[in-house]
Amino acid sequence: MSTKIYERVDKLPKGGITVMALKSLDTFLPGQWDNLVGFDHTIEKVTGETDPAMVKAIAERAIALFNDKSQGYQRALWLYESVDSASGLLGTAALANRIGQDTFLGFLKNVTPKPEKAQTIDLSVKLVTEVVAFCQINGIPGDSLGDFLRALGDYSGESLVRMTALVSFDGIIPLGADFSSKALRMIKGMGPSELESNRTFKGVEKEIPGKDAKGKLAFITESFESTQGWMDKLVSSKGITQSKLLDNVSGFVEGSQGKLDYLGAFLDMSVKYYEHTGVQTLARRLIERAVAEI
Repeated sequence: MSTKIYERVDKLPKGGITVMALKSLDTFLPGQWDNLVGFDHTIEKVTGETDPAMVKAIAERAIALFNDKSQGYQRALWLYESVDSASGLLGTAALANRIGQDTFLGFLKNVTPKPEKAQTIDLSVKLVTEVVAFCQINGIPGDSLGDFLRALGDYSGESLVRMTALVSFDGIIPLGADFSSKALRMIKGMGPSELESNRTFKGVEKEIPGKDAKGKLAFITESFESTQGWMDKLVSSKGITQSKLLDNVSGFVEGSQGKLDYLGAFLDMSVKYYEHTGVQTLARRLIERAVAEI
């Protein structure tokens, strides 16, 4: 085992661009996210347990569960990490393509926003990653979309913040208020070859249900279509708008006003919200199961 779950939780950042971006969503989700860092600290917060011996017992059981390769926890962590990494490559690659006056942030001298189609695939693949990771964590088949949709209505804490970040940073900011309908139209108009050439898709392709690219595209389309209503309701019920998001983000990304497409590319490169909150979700689920089994 090269990956140690307790080390991943211990090493989560307490500050920086990802944490600031996630905290900016507190406007819409007040009090939902506590940036839990440290495995023992997380155990204490999740369980309310303070006895050192009990905390140690819970930690040992949670670590054993994660290390058991017959469970889906390691694959879920790989998904959370890989989809952020692959998405970030798109933004990084974009930096080399534009030189000129139309830039923001002093150090982003060369930046090109991703085309809408690439951004749509990025958004859709991240959504499907959430579906598959949920299934892995809960020990159910990766194409159990119905189970995911039922659970989505009860999302809270870091899981709800992750989905809100997806809607905000990968949906509304780069694609606009009608991002869900726009993205769904684009997905339905795509062919398997367009999916196969996308780096974000390639990064997690092996875990997406479907025998081939055509089958995987069909599952991505079904997942997005099934989740669209929940995403639209989240946006309307929480009052999430492009202008409010920009106001929040401009507090820590100076010069981003009026450059939403460039801001999207910057967020792709810099904000690892899937990995950060994914590790926290995974730790919480392991701890909850460990307590139940002790």
